[in-house]
Amino acid sequence: MNDLIRSISGIRGVVGASLIPETVATYASAFAVWCDGGPVVLGYDGRPHGHILSDVARAALQCSGVDVLELGMVPTPTVQLMTEHSEARGGIAVTASHNPAQWNGLKFLGSDGVFLDAEQNSALFALADAGERLRTEWNALGALLPVEDAVQQHIERVLAIPFLDLPAIRSRRLRVAVDAVNASGSIAIPRLLEELGCEVIRVACDGSGIFPHTPEPLPENLGSLGEAVRAHGADLGIAVDPDADRIVLFTELGEPFGEEYSVTTAVYSVLSSLERSSSHSVAVNLSTTRAVDDVAALFGAAVHRSPVGEINVVRAMKDHGSVVGGEGSGGVILPQVHAGRDSLVGTALILHALAQHGGTSASFRRMLPDYVIRKFRYSAEGLDSAAVTARAAERFAAERINTEDGVRIDFVDGWVHLRSSNTEPIIRIIAEARDDDAAFRLAQTVTDEVFPGTAHPL
Repeated sequence: MNDLIRSISGIRGVVGASLIPETVATYASAFAVWCDGGPVVLGYDGRPHGHILSDVARAALQCSGVDVLELGMVPTPTVQLMTEHSEARGGIAVTASHNPAQWNGLKFLGSDGVFLDAEQNSALFALADAGERLRTEWNALGALLPVEDAVQQHIERVLAIPFLDLPAIRSRRLRVAVDAVNASGSIAIPRLLEELGCEVIRVACDGSGIFPHTPEPLPENLGSLGEAVRAHGADLGIAVDPDADRIVLFTELGEPFGEEYSVTTAVYSVLSSLERSSSHSVAVNLSTTRAVDDVAALFGAAVHRSPVGEINVVRAMKDHGSVVGGEGSGGVILPQVHAGRDSLVGTALILHALAQHGGTSASFRRMLPDYVIRKFRYSAEGLDSAAVTARAAERFAAERINTEDGVRIDFVDGWVHLRSSNTEPIIRIIAEARDDDAAFRLAQTVTDEVFPGTAHPL
């Protein structure tokens, strides 16, 4: 796929093909208009071409008369935090998240450090399509304002989380193996861990941006992390994606903790540290594990669910005043730090939970509710996706139905979420139950009704 992708995640493409310097300059110039000429925070996730595209974006912004707070190679959540806690009118993160190395892109942030929503992105794209830019004289170019301690500022805000038991965490002196896929988490995660009293085993933290494996932090891509945990007798393994907004764990046995259980652990960590109150709430997306609901119920907290996408979860958190939230893919959001997924926040909350627990990471995982998620992809070619989801809602009307994002069907013993992909011509089917076979059967029950011989698994 060589076409430029425009979505709620900004723009994304293959460098040298659909994503070229002219494209970056066009969208950065349009963003200067969108920000009404105000200052912009800029950072990149560490891919080898990230600094080049960042330089292009910076030049376009400065030539529009915009001052640029340049962070360099930092996690995307650092860009979000610095945007939210500054006078900037917006921010740009040069990143393609977990996409392969040939990809890159621009994610756009409002002055609150939150990604632009669908309507705001559409307005920005319209400005880019029209070639809109601010005209600036040669002697009125924007200033370059380097911010060299952005990662340290981020770490200090994480360490200042009010309920974080720093003495208890530091007294554990945990040994932690880290795979930052040699990208933006290479400095930030180990430094935070060391400030939390941990011994760090660096598995892929050289900051080169050269991915040693497929960058999405899934168990099948993290064999070297599991091996390092076992070889070094580590207490925990931590992996983050290239822009370090997602965190997944391995136990001291070198086994996957389960990506859905990063946010589940964070929810436990926060709610167990607050005074029990029915006014507390959690927000996660519709494809996130039911284990979050079980943990929230232990502390009398409500759970609100949003459509998939970080901006949607953040909006739900703000609407309901949620104390913690995130997504099952390893995204943890704590509004006390900033309104975005953040692997540094996730790291601190998980270590806090382990310190309070007092046992191993494997024993903590066994304490949590246990579910299994199965994910499937069906071709959407020739299908009316809206009609498909409507048919599912009709066929299973006796169950609890949510149609905010495709359709989620909650059964007594599990759930199935059916939704169209934002970026591919496919329909995603996600099912969860107490074991693998039960999850598969639930997915099959729905697909037999909704796709009677009309689609094929990819």
